[in-house]
Amino acid sequence: MPLFEDWCDNDEEEDDKKRLWKLTEKEDGREAIAESLAETVRSHYDALERIAEDVEELGYEDASAILRERLPRGKKARSGDLGEILASELTEEELGFSVPVRRMRFKDGREVALRGDDFIGIRYNEATDRLRLLKGESKSRRTLGKATIESARTALDRDDGRCTPASLLFVADRMMERGGSDEVLGKVIRREVARHALPPSRIDHVMFTMSGNGAPQALVTDYEGLDQTRRQLVVNLHIEDHQDFITEVYEQAGDIGDD
Repeated sequence: MPLFEDWCDNDEEEDDKKRLWKLTEKEDGREAIAESLAETVRSHYDALERIAEDVEELGYEDASAILRERLPRGKKARSGDLGEILASELTEEELGFSVPVRRMRFKDGREVALRGDDFIGIRYNEATDRLRLLKGESKSRRTLGKATIESARTALDRDDGRCTPASLLFVADRMMERGGSDEVLGKVIRREVARHALPPSRIDHVMFTMSGNGAPQALVTDYEGLDQTRRQLVVNLHIEDHQDFITEVYEQAGDIGDD
């Protein structure tokens, strides 16, 4: 269920391996994707098939009640979760990577932030046994500033720019539990954790920001200071009514409805 094409315009800059995307909402763009965005958010907390089974067995009201127990209620948790969800969706829709694990399903408390890399993208060619990874950091702020941007960049550069081993193993373990082709790819990821074989040119970085103030100069400065060692994308999604938008999204996500 694509979101960004119908939702946003993109003011893009590109310099060889690095790109800066400034996303702004189209007129009526939010309305166009409201239903699909709510469903997307639900899918990051529980499998849509399981939600449908709850509706079938318990009815809409009880199914909604179960789902709401998974969704965060606090402003900070909602903001952080939604930033990560949108970053993961952008990665799959626009960058050609799979984000195979929906981390929100594995939280041990709905207000608790998960540790490790915010999102990891995977691209694998089985015929050539060629793996490519994407390491991502997401930040959501009503007012995005220099300190937050520097924090995200520090996290991306940590571990020599590699995905953290614990985060990779978390993804690999979840995939191996599924079996089949996912299990095969899980073993490939575990091999990378053991060998650190991927060069920087095959580990992309993405910094995704969502904010009420749009892209500040500090974000542009961060982009301009990037080298060409690897592919790098810096994104700002400008949501003027940042906090109201987040509240609206979670209210819609928690109301399964009967239509």
